Amino acid sequence: MKTILKQLGIDSLNEMQQKVLSLGINFKDLILHSPTGSGKTLAYLLPLLSILKNKGEVQVLIVVPTRELALQVEGVFNQMQSEWKIASCYGGHAVDIEVSSIQNRKPEVLIGTPGRILDHLSRDSFNPNTIETLIIDEFDKALELGFQDEMERIIVQLNNLTKRILLSATRMDSIPSFTGIINPIVLDFVPSKSSSTRLKYNLIYSEEIDKIDTLYNLLGSLSDGSSIVFCNHRESVERVSELLDKRNVINVAYHGGQEQLIRERSLAKFRNGSSLILIATDLASRGLDISDVQHIIHYHLPLDRDTFIHRNGRTARWEGKGDVYMILNERESIPEFITEDFTPYSIKNDEVIHRTPGWVTLYIGRGSKNNISKGDIAGFLYKQGQLKRDELGVIDLQDYCTFVAVRRNKVNELLHLVQNEKIKGTKTIIEEAK
Repeated sequence: MKTILKQLGIDSLNEMQQKVLSLGINFKDLILHSPTGSGKTLAYLLPLLSILKNKGEVQVLIVVPTRELALQVEGVFNQMQSEWKIASCYGGHAVDIEVSSIQNRKPEVLIGTPGRILDHLSRDSFNPNTIETLIIDEFDKALELGFQDEMERIIVQLNNLTKRILLSATRMDSIPSFTGIINPIVLDFVPSKSSSTRLKYNLIYSEEIDKIDTLYNLLGSLSDGSSIVFCNHRESVERVSELLDKRNVINVAYHGGQEQLIRERSLAKFRNGSSLILIATDLASRGLDISDVQHIIHYHLPLDRDTFIHRNGRTARWEGKGDVYMILNERESIPEFITEDFTPYSIKNDEVIHRTPGWVTLYIGRGSKNNISKGDIAGFLYKQGQLKRDELGVIDLQDYCTFVAVRRNKVNELLHLVQNEKIKGTKTIIEEAK
């Protein structure tokens, strides 16, 4: 266990993770209620190491509502560096590649979104009769997104289930019968109140109906930490991002209408510090592995209480503290479902100074499926790129590309040095990720 935690960069498990692990494998059905950011992924992945037994057979199926969560879970599982293999499947990914991965790699754990799992079941990509453990992560989100029919059609084909695990960031009064869960063990780690004691709530009034000037000034007044700005619509995300771009405020946009590579690039830039600002729809409020976010900004009012809570859940994680800002124009008022106490927040013109991130993200046109590792990338950039240890940041290895953070003052020199150089004997694209 100590070795796995070290590989994950974790000193110890939290109370919730310890409780799940203490159950061992001696349970049939488990429901875990725990808020976003509490470490649920690791809580259910660690026990799998004791459950898995037959090499080359899919024994655990993990159903998730979004491809981002699928990639996150796959990444954590791979970081554990166990003897077992995992494969993921999700929309926007080539089905033929997934079929090949499942049938040739022969994973013991399969993770995917409901529609894509059904697709593979119809293709006989894997044998459902070898699956004994079903895990549905973000079950409440899956229901909210309308995946009940797909989940029901999946479960009815799993004839040999012995364990069912449902995870939810919110309490569920009743569990749908299609899950097959009867008399489960229920672990409830959802606070009776929101994390108000760790959050500071700030209220900002915009004199104009269009809030962009207020947002610009607010972002410029924040002297530390990263920020997520939540909008209610994809078009609004694009508009706000473009308007900030025109004012030379470095930011990235993230929403469900983007191509997968663009979304992955945005997340990579935000995670590695190349952008301190993420403009997003509520797609970013759950199921993403984004740590150390200091500021949550409600550019548009949340539509309900759950949305408000999940947005705020991107900060104050792991018992940390965070700041929440709500921007209201003259026609708006705080919704009745928001009962937290807000403090008026004022901005002085001489305090508006927009920070330039110290990192820049490079795009490298090779990834893990090209038989390349983070070590290969790092070694190449140290040797051919002449980088020092503190000049190379996060390496985000994707299937067929890699995003790498490099100190801003080293980018031009680095790109000149690696021009026409080969990584593991092969030339590839190396450029700044735009």
